[in-house]
Amino acid sequence: MKILLAEDDQRLGKLMLKMLKKEQFTADWVEDGISALDQALTGDYDVIVLDWMLPERDGIQVSKALREDGYNGAILMLTARGSLDDRVCGLDAGADDYMMKPFAFEELFARIRSLSRRNFFPIDHDILKTHDLSIDLTNHLAKKGDMPLKLTPREFQLLVYFVKNTGRVLSKENILARVWEEDSEVTFNTMEAYVKLLRKKLGQSKRNSYIKTIRGLGYMWVEDHV
Repeated sequence: MKILLAEDDQRLGKLMLKMLKKEQFTADWVEDGISALDQALTGDYDVIVLDWMLPERDGIQVSKALREDGYNGAILMLTARGSLDDRVCGLDAGADDYMMKPFAFEELFARIRSLSRRNFFPIDHDILKTHDLSIDLTNHLAKKGDMPLKLTPREFQLLVYFVKNTGRVLSKENILARVWEEDSEVTFNTMEAYVKLLRKKLGQSKRNSYIKTIRGLGYMWVEDHV
């Protein structure tokens, strides 16, 4: 597996590079956002480990630019920022997972392996319709009315899982197991950030609800707006 590490802290970067290679990953290291973007687009990397606070261009800008340029590998964002809004910001920029500093290397390696095994729903040849949404399972496209929704693959997978289980209470454990795989190291915090982001992209409000929070249990996709 080929990893690009973008980290401006030289002490941490050297240590991370050493540990990644010790774990038998092929790894390159850059120290600023411009180098990260250039290297990522030419180096055919499976996973990019991207620090948020990079010089030149920060991790958010790099992640957005990579997705706009068609990079479809995994991005793991590293940061000391821990609020839900910060996690949503990172995921909205195109990151697949979010990891807080400081971290244990064992967890970093587990998350990298998990991201490299990303599996999405098998292709179905039909369209799901619910509320004002239509979901094309063949082409992995979703529309609200006539307007396409700009969803990442993980957001699309989460949306399909909710819609296919309309009216059922889905526990957070089940959502993680189905959408992120049972052996994934993704946390509830990351999953909750994805739910918040999906709600935002769907235009959910108190008067226009798609995903209902069931306190103490999980979430449910509702039949009708409530």
